Amino acid sequence: MTKFLEIQGLRKSYPTPDGKEVSTVFEHANFSIEKGEFVCVIGHSGCGKSTILNILAGLDEASDGLVLMDGKEITGPSLERGVIFQNYSLLPWKTTLDNIIFAVRARWPSWDKSKVEAHSKRYLELVGLSHALDRKPAQLSGGMRQRVSIARAFATQPQLLLMDEPFGALDALTRGVIQEELIKIWEESKQTVFMITHDVDEAILLSDRILLMSNGPKAQIAESVKVSIPRPRTRTDIIHDENYYKIRNHLVDFLVNRSKGLSGSVCDVKPDHQPLTVDLAAS
Repeated sequence: MTKFLEIQGLRKSYPTPDGKEVSTVFEHANFSIEKGEFVCVIGHSGCGKSTILNILAGLDEASDGLVLMDGKEITGPSLERGVIFQNYSLLPWKTTLDNIIFAVRARWPSWDKSKVEAHSKRYLELVGLSHALDRKPAQLSGGMRQRVSIARAFATQPQLLLMDEPFGALDALTRGVIQEELIKIWEESKQTVFMITHDVDEAILLSDRILLMSNGPKAQIAESVKVSIPRPRTRTDIIHDENYYKIRNHLVDFLVNRSKGLSGSVCDVKPDHQPLTVDLAAS
């Protein structure tokens, strides 16, 4: 794998209501993601996780710093970056299949109708929705809508897929099923993924690495934890891996006990700060 996404000195600040001071959400964010890597980021609300994702998507601008994808600076939205939000974002007047076709046509306008349709159906099949091609979003459950959203994002084959708590609104059982669908489709596509989650177990199941953010204001990406559990993974099998509880306990300890003390508001964060790399399999 090669270094694909580079984030250098990223900072996001907002003026206070009186306009006299600046409130810094996060600062000195430096990290990289390799091609084909699945990376999750975890942190308490208000630390700037979604803001970082929106900057990577080109939907927001950083106050300082640089984001490079494949050596080129990200300056705005692009079809090379796909986003999956928590609220599905489907077109309510279009069928399941037409929602995918709409995105695929935008991505490859030169493709003929039959190629677009075959490509779209293939990705719906990967998320188990071949039986629901003609249904509209209102006729689908929340879990099915999110499967359509996932299929649409993967079908456009973006170089970078950004996911903002895509399963946060789903019940635990549905979330588990869709996590397995996501693993299956990611293992086939090997696309690069950056995902926000609040679920420690979800992060361990899905990711190659987990970035831990300290509390805001002046949050920082404090640690990069390697998930040393072989793939393929399932929810029932990973709990038996010798590294599972080492990783889980480390993540919970960070979130409960250490994230506040590492905040830039209470400690001196250097501009060239690099997150601590943690490989618990080696400990």
